[in-house]
Amino acid sequence: MIEEQNPWWFHEPDPDMESFEKLKFKIVPEWIKNISLEPFSLNFIVGPRRVGKTMGLKLLINSLIGKNPYSIFYFSCDLLEDYEDLIEIIKEYIQIRERKDIAASFIFLDEITFVKDWWRAVKYIIDRGYLKNDILTITGSVSLDIGKHVETFAGRMGGGRRLEITPLSFRDYYHLFYQEFFEEKGEEVFDRYLETGGYLAFLNGELKVEEHISLIKSDIKYFDRSTGMAREIIGVLIDKAPSPTSFNSIAGEIGVSTNTVRKYIELFEGLHILLQIPFMGGDGKIYPRKERKLAIRDPLLARSHAIWAKRGIKKDVLYEWVVQEHLYRKFGEVYYYRNRYEIDAISDDVKVEVKSGRAKGRYPGDVKVLSGKDVPKFLYEILTGGEKHG
Repeated sequence: MIEEQNPWWFHEPDPDMESFEKLKFKIVPEWIKNISLEPFSLNFIVGPRRVGKTMGLKLLINSLIGKNPYSIFYFSCDLLEDYEDLIEIIKEYIQIRERKDIAASFIFLDEITFVKDWWRAVKYIIDRGYLKNDILTITGSVSLDIGKHVETFAGRMGGGRRLEITPLSFRDYYHLFYQEFFEEKGEEVFDRYLETGGYLAFLNGELKVEEHISLIKSDIKYFDRSTGMAREIIGVLIDKAPSPTSFNSIAGEIGVSTNTVRKYIELFEGLHILLQIPFMGGDGKIYPRKERKLAIRDPLLARSHAIWAKRGIKKDVLYEWVVQEHLYRKFGEVYYYRNRYEIDAISDDVKVEVKSGRAKGRYPGDVKVLSGKDVPKFLYEILTGGEKHG
């Protein structure tokens, strides 16, 4: 398995890179530039499946291959059973590099969350000093965060970083088609973005909605939760959007406890399906006990969940959710306000009210009211300076 997954050792082509070259729509993600490559570093790359983590790693590996390809080790962990298997794989590579007289390595462990108790293997290898001159990069689904295991490596990461990988923003998506922004083209591309979301795999015809739903259900089962209950809660959430709601209100709709709803919402948030948007008062304070808005974080995610829950999603809901997500990516936080008038998204000093059609009513001067045709330009410009979150 080791030899098959490291074809550059034998100066053979990597099938993943060959597939990349054939894609109609492709991008070299910016996040690979933020991976620490100074020893010792332990990097965590966290994000939902099919968002492009593996391809990003392969593009980085392709740029690192130099005089001694054996200094680069990649392994996809989905074939391993438990942490003991993982320890054996890493030890076997260490023996190989010793025979090749390699002092420092780039080690990539992909989709490590498939391995039971993976964190035990990583801690063991680090604590025994096997990787003191190396760069270890680990990718996994967001269950890395839910299990809180990443937090336990606080003193073991060296110069490493934790990077959160999200589907493409509208700005990056637009650049797949055009380099300069034109409002008419922006509206045209935005309509497509609402259909495909930021998943390049879907845009390239390599991911179907049915497969996306299966992946969502698989992640829910991973945490021993009921997919039926999850579907009911998502359905009610979609029904109530974009209005603020409470755990108690959702619980009343389906006849379960508030605590049950809270646990599922927290799971959806940990899986990067949902964004919780708390209430911010006119005094600038956050009121976590008040009703909150719940936004599905990507248009394809929204469409997949709506099909799964047998619901429809109105366009004005998608507009609001996309704006809230982009502000969250930019500032790392997003809130809403509601009194005599409503502000859908508040981040830093940016206040936005979103209307899918023509804006009506009067708002304070510091509130930016977006009609439907204004949204693409706003989304394009808000991330021009780069994403701060993650």
